[in-house]
Amino acid sequence: MDGTFNENDISRVVEADRAHIWHHLSQHKPYETTDPRIIVEGKGMRVWDQKGKEHLDAVSGGVWTVNVGYGRERIANAVRDQLIKLNYFAGSAGSIPGSNFAEMLIDKMPGMSRVYYANSGSEANEKGFKLVRQIAHKKYGGKKHKVLFRDRDYHGTTITALSATGQDERSAQYGPFTPGFVRVPHCLEYRAFEQDGAPQENYGVWAADQIEKVILAEGPDTVGSLCLEPVTAGGGVITPPDGYWDRVQEICKKYDILLHIDEVVCGVGRTGTWFGYQHYGIKPDMVTMAKGVASGYAAISCLVTTEEVFDMFKDDASDPLNYFRDISTFGGCTAGPTAGIENMRIIEEEGLLQNTLDMGDYMLDQLNALGDKHAAIGQVRGKGLFLGAELVTDRDTREPVHESKAQAVVGDCMNQGVIIGMTNRSLPGKNNTLCFSPALIAKKDDIDQIISAVDGALGRVFG
Repeated sequence: MDGTFNENDISRVVEADRAHIWHHLSQHKPYETTDPRIIVEGKGMRVWDQKGKEHLDAVSGGVWTVNVGYGRERIANAVRDQLIKLNYFAGSAGSIPGSNFAEMLIDKMPGMSRVYYANSGSEANEKGFKLVRQIAHKKYGGKKHKVLFRDRDYHGTTITALSATGQDERSAQYGPFTPGFVRVPHCLEYRAFEQDGAPQENYGVWAADQIEKVILAEGPDTVGSLCLEPVTAGGGVITPPDGYWDRVQEICKKYDILLHIDEVVCGVGRTGTWFGYQHYGIKPDMVTMAKGVASGYAAISCLVTTEEVFDMFKDDASDPLNYFRDISTFGGCTAGPTAGIENMRIIEEEGLLQNTLDMGDYMLDQLNALGDKHAAIGQVRGKGLFLGAELVTDRDTREPVHESKAQAVVGDCMNQGVIIGMTNRSLPGKNNTLCFSPALIAKKDDIDQIISAVDGALGRVFG
């Protein structure tokens, strides 16, 4: 990449974008007087915009997606070859890459056995919710249909996925929502003081016990599943406290509740294991995944279940309604599993899980060192190359900074050529966490550049 473009062609692209593109999560009024940013090219961990400016991407495509980095020709070539051979057939039939990738995936997920292909994380989670509803009708007369979700967690952008979203700014103005979705409290120990009755010790067990209280209030015979992120992503990069997951699993088993783990962000290496839940000894009934499955080289998501869940949909073949009557049109595309195969091979061949653990530890240490220097950092948390730094006005009161301050830090880093993220239109009054998710190929020099940019930005924004 030499940073040179045909100026006339690029200006035309910018004007076409301004006139016709509806960008995601964006207020468009400023584009009337400033140019929208166009990302033109990417290589490794770096991208170039329409002006030829280089940026180190510390958020893997903006939303935790490009796990193996940009410019992977082997993925592109494999997808091209497959598309020429067979680009698509509906998921009612199989395909060679679909079978091969499912086998690879299940090999990384002991206890799981079945893969249902879809095209987005929202859609994969919808499938999980539909399974719960159908099981409720098949086994419980429709009564055990409720889905529990956690405050601060996010499960997608459709109306029903938003019904299961614990981020009030994401769901604001989109109701009324699908009935039967019930929120449980978050498990962010840093903000336990805001929760009535939270103890100084054994907070993880206490936080899980709050889920049981909701189950008992709703009626255990009405609750079908509990849907949780292993590490909360857009709600502030929240790692679970000690004791939390063991107690959660006890509760699910006690009340015959399916455990649905949303790995849309954490899945396929982001935390240094194939799946985030594998850090915590979790044995899920369902797992959903999307972003890192193919690192953005193709659209693909998966709902993965145990054989026990799968068997519920074939126990009476004489019943014409006794199967999962669902389809995902683009779940039949062969590009997704083809890209997924190469993506997984790259992670294995290049030792990227171990690199993620090593570089994640290094980056966590460096962010904590920034915390020693800048009082605005209240807490650093995360797992692998999935990290957050919560910004506060006062470390004693833990009052969140106004989101404009966090935005200023993100903007300053962008001006320095480093792209970082933050909690965005998620939590009223608490969009104050900087988010980092560099590609799994990150090296110390890359981490150092990110840390240096954040250091400078914090100094300029907070003095």
